[in-house]
Amino acid sequence: MNYLAHIYLAGDSEDSILGNIMGDFVKGSIGDGFHPEIEKGIRTHRKVDVFTDAHEIFRASKKLMSPERRRFSGVIIDLAFDHLLSKNWASYSDTGLEGFIRKTYTLLDRRKEVLPERFRMFLPRMIEEDWLGSYRTLEGTGIALDRISERLRRRFHRENKLRGAIEEVESNYKELDNNFNMFFPELISFVEDLGSAEQAGSGFSLVRGG
Repeated sequence: MNYLAHIYLAGDSEDSILGNIMGDFVKGSIGDGFHPEIEKGIRTHRKVDVFTDAHEIFRASKKLMSPERRRFSGVIIDLAFDHLLSKNWASYSDTGLEGFIRKTYTLLDRRKEVLPERFRMFLPRMIEEDWLGSYRTLEGTGIALDRISERLRRRFHRENKLRGAIEEVESNYKELDNNFNMFFPELISFVEDLGSAEQAGSGFSLVRGG
């Protein structure tokens, strides 16, 4: 899953949101430099990724991608599922998507000192270009995929097949939409079970009000 889904799955706690969104930027041992709730969010992010990568529906979605882009199928489906979460947002949250995104940007900017340095460096661009909001449309999702393609090109000094990958999503859109709406409730249940194990009787819920 990508940024939007990880933030959604974090629940209402600010520290949990921070931990869940920074999960990709903390490699190896987490150490003891984070608040316990942030550390728990990082661990949740990692568990969500493991659950997702192993899930038969996610794997089936990856197989829909063409052979020449199969290498990047995980990235493509991650962003496609964030787009589909945006598209189906009202089915999963009582809070409007626009307000949810604004609240997230405000939190990240206000608490940026706790973010890993690499995350802090691109945070202004993330907010300015509205990365979370860009997933609402296929065009915006395509731009996000092309942006990743460009970063990979600069990093490895060679071209890659990820550019233009939104066509893969468009040509398999109905099946991906069906797959997402079968998979995401299972992922929500998985995260709620994690929360229940750690916060028995706390009322942990992923369907939030305003």
